[in-house]
This record gives sequence, structure tokens and C-alpha cells, in this order.
Amino acid sequence: MRGKTLTVALPGRSYDIEIQRGLLDRIGERCRGLLPRAVRLFVVTDSNVAPLYAQRAERSLGEAGFQVRTQVLPAGESAKCPQRLAQLWEEMLSFGLTRTDAVVALGGGVVGDLAGFAAATVLRGVDYVQIPTTLLSQVDSSVGGKVAVDLKAGKNLAGAFWQPKGVLIDPECLNTLPEGTFSDGMAEVIKYGCIRDEEFFRLLDRCGSRDGVMEHIEEVLYTCCDLKRQVVVEDERDTGARMTLNFGHTIGHAFELSGHYETWTHGQGVAVGMLWACRLGSQLGVTPPETEGTIRAVLEKFGLPTAIPCPWETLEEAVGRDKKNAGDFITLILLEKLGRAVPRRMERAELLSLLRPLWEG
Repeated sequence: MRGKTLTVALPGRSYDIEIQRGLLDRIGERCRGLLPRAVRLFVVTDSNVAPLYAQRAERSLGEAGFQVRTQVLPAGESAKCPQRLAQLWEEMLSFGLTRTDAVVALGGGVVGDLAGFAAATVLRGVDYVQIPTTLLSQVDSSVGGKVAVDLKAGKNLAGAFWQPKGVLIDPECLNTLPEGTFSDGMAEVIKYGCIRDEEFFRLLDRCGSRDGVMEHIEEVLYTCCDLKRQVVVEDERDTGARMTLNFGHTIGHAFELSGHYETWTHGQGVAVGMLWACRLGSQLGVTPPETEGTIRAVLEKFGLPTAIPCPWETLEEAVGRDKKNAGDFITLILLEKLGRAVPRRMERAELLSLLRPLWEG
């Protein structure tokens, strides 16, 4: 089956996003084209993905003439920490990685963020290739060059912008995802419809289930990657239009924090965070009141929560750590209408004063 390709056209750092069924078995050929000078490839994956896809990836890369070492991390957000980052640096150097070699991220968002940050910093930066295997990573985290680790103070608070040499997406990897992981990724898929494409949102509503989405999966992946590509090209460093990708994230991060990043997933937090953003937007006269209910109905179709318990103190803490903070101000992403997001800059104190009666009511 013929695949689809998108180009992220950044000056001096352009790369392609390739979407094609069966691509995993051709990654050696593709990486050879992307990395003509590389001898060694350091593959980072996790304990969920390795039993499913590591041998296939190693075989394909080996057949293309690469020396390969695979590092398997424990699955889960807790692996995305400075200690694991330091471990990766040491393993990469013991493998003999040089500045003309490269890193391959084979897995979901945690693997992509951690491997990408290791690539950005080891030897002052080496190339890397993203091979995302989860829905969330295929539609969102593998594109755009944001790489990071979590700190005790919060999620993704140490990181860099480091664009990959390429993003290789095989939709067939989604067939092995557990239901909860697929549902988690759907939160980001739905977000794209909310912020930039009402027609796409309506398609998801009609699909109504995992099976329905999988019938349109190439279109879904292409649309999400295309929408993200557009904002990354316009605003690579996240100071303007790219901020709209954070719709639902400011309050969503509070839910993740309330469960110590273990009870509630990123997608679950974002799902409920989007509803709270609609509620706030409605209070401010920005968002049409019916928007929240429309989004809620689609979230429910894909098994996402519409409410998560969270203490007020945790919300205050999360808002104080938000990466969109600038001095005493924060940029909140609201919907003017379904399919059109706008930034709203306000003092953090104002945001909290608006939220408190809603939160405690």
C-alpha cells in the first residue's frame, strides 16, 4: 500500500514524516537514506515494546549495515528521569557512539522524549530518528522536536528543542496497543479537531470507536501530523501559534500531578483539562456554552474520563509550574469555536480566582 509523506520544512532542519503500513520492516533502508555517514545506531525502547518489535527493528537495521545496540528501559513515565538520562549517556559512550552515529527512539512518548534528549546532549548533539509505536506518539510527541525529562518539580521541566532526522510511522504497530493506551492517544487526536479542524472533529465523532478510527487510520495520522507540522513550522520554539497545541494541558497537568503521574495518564488529564478550558472560556465569554457538551460526548465514546478528583492545592501547584508562565502571567488556550483555538494571556492570580468557585462548587 502506498504511504503518505509530510515535510516539516524548518530552515536547515527539514525532515519527513512517513506514514505507511509495514514500514517497521523497512526502517533499515530508510535510516540508511537518512543517516548515510552513521556506522552505529543506539536503539532506545522499553519493556512493553521490546518483546513486540525490537528484533524486527534490529534485523532491518542490521541488514542495512548498521552496528546496533538496543537499550530496554522499564515502561512508564518514571523512566523519564535524569538518572535514566545519565544511564543512556554512559551506555551510548560505552557502545562507541560518535558524532556521525545516531540514536533511534522505538516506542511511545516516554521513549521518544528521553531518547531524543539523550541524543540532543550526548557529544553535544547527535542525530536521531523517531519510530513511534503508540497512537499518542504517532500523532503528537514524535513530531516537533520537543525532548525532555521530568524533574521532582514537575513534568518535562528539563529539555531541549532537537528535531529528528525523520519520523517513521507504521500504523500496524497500533494493532498491539491495549485499549487504555489507544484511548489515551485519542485525547490528543480529539484535541487537534478542537483547536484547528472542526470537520476532522466531526469525523472522529462519526467513527465513534477504536474500530471506526482504525478504518480511517492513515487519514487520522496524516491529519494530526499535518496540523502539528503547520504550527511547528510557524512557531518552532513555542512562543506563539504552537502554544495552541497545549489546549487542555494547563489544568490537565494538575490531574497528572494529583496521581503522581501514575494514577492518571497524560491523555486522561488532557481530556478533562479540555472540558475545564471550555468551562473557563464560557465564563470569560470566549467559548460558546454548548462546546463543552459537544466535546464531552466524543470523549465518552472513546472511553476517556470527563472528571478527575484533584485537590485545589495541587491545581495551584500545577498552574505555578506551567511552562507557559511568563513572570506572573500565564497563557491559557481557549476555544473561540470548535476548530479555532486562541491564546488568552492573564495573570495567574486571575486564572486561579476564576477557577476556585468552579472547582469548589
